[in-house]
Amino acid sequence: MLKGKTVVLGVSGGIAVYKSLDVVSRLRKLGVNVHVIMTKAATEFVTPLSFQSLSQNYVVCDMFEEPKTWDVEHVSLAKKADVFLIAPATANFIGKMANGIADDMLTTTVMATKAKVLIAPAMNTNMYENPVLQRNIKILKELGCNFVDPESGRLACGDTGKGKLASPEVIVNEVVNLLTQKQDLIGKNIIVTAGPTVESIDPMRFISNRSTGKMGYAIATQAANRGANVTLISGQTNLEVPKNIKKLIKIESAEDMYNAVLENLDDNQVVIKSAAVADYKPKNYSNKKIKKSDDDLSIELERNKDIAYEIGKIKKDKILVGFAAETNDLIENAKGKIKKKNLDFIVANDLTKKGAGFGVDTNIVKIIDKDGNITEYPKMKKEEVADVILDNVNKLLQR
Repeated sequence: MLKGKTVVLGVSGGIAVYKSLDVVSRLRKLGVNVHVIMTKAATEFVTPLSFQSLSQNYVVCDMFEEPKTWDVEHVSLAKKADVFLIAPATANFIGKMANGIADDMLTTTVMATKAKVLIAPAMNTNMYENPVLQRNIKILKELGCNFVDPESGRLACGDTGKGKLASPEVIVNEVVNLLTQKQDLIGKNIIVTAGPTVESIDPMRFISNRSTGKMGYAIATQAANRGANVTLISGQTNLEVPKNIKKLIKIESAEDMYNAVLENLDDNQVVIKSAAVADYKPKNYSNKKIKKSDDDLSIELERNKDIAYEIGKIKKDKILVGFAAETNDLIENAKGKIKKKNLDFIVANDLTKKGAGFGVDTNIVKIIDKDGNITEYPKMKKEEVADVILDNVNKLLQR
């Protein structure tokens, strides 16, 4: 799968440069063609000849050196890249890229590329935690750049903390993931709902649930990575907005989410209902804070609209995916939802299992289709579960 793929590796100046030699070696062993661009500072730590020997391609260091080919070199390399990796990426390089500065071969070439960009920072802990650096990282993430977070440990300066360049193995795995990313959902329009809803009791109090939105955000992220036009309708979360999504709609209540889904339904082919929507809301909202008294308090609740059920009545040829997060009778409850809500398939998970459910980075799911077929999956990262869900969606889209 990697034969014929090209990675352009940008190396900026830092003690971690020696690890990038291992990155080149690992990529070459996988059959990846590697071209290296070094900043002047990087050559003070490792010679270009070392990278040239491992990559088996000449190394570019200076914009104004005699060209090895008749191509405009920075444009030529930018076009060759399937992935543009910067490792290590210094605070100086990140600051330049975030602010559009192109004053050497590396910054000029990365500015000219349309390839996926992967950045692996490495620096002193205090530099990494500096608000300016964190702002620049945020800017680049919002522009669609991918990051390999640095590791924690003892740094070259003697300090201990976060800032070590990620291991070559981790960096190469991220590169491979980008090189092999499916692009099977290009042009498909998908709604993903995520996170909890909030049902207000008074200006201070509300009813909600434990959903963090991680599963829905993972689905939105992977769908966008696979080329889909994603509309993410999200309750309140502390998560970063996924890169490359078409539209983000933030909502609060179940009614807000219902209205947002209906308003966008006609423009989308798929609806993935991964949000944890409150089934009930207070029947009467108090405009003023309800004061504590010596008596017990009773709050009368009324049903919210079941969004998936309402969509199921009108979906026609649209694909509708539901979720069943249960603590008992998982299969029975999930199958009942498929029939009642006219779902194409449902993603069922048992909240009592360790590593499944809310607030964790993994999930353990069963996918049940409308014919009752059940496919069980082991514990996986939520991004992996998201790809499994999208694989099933894509099969339905191909019919």
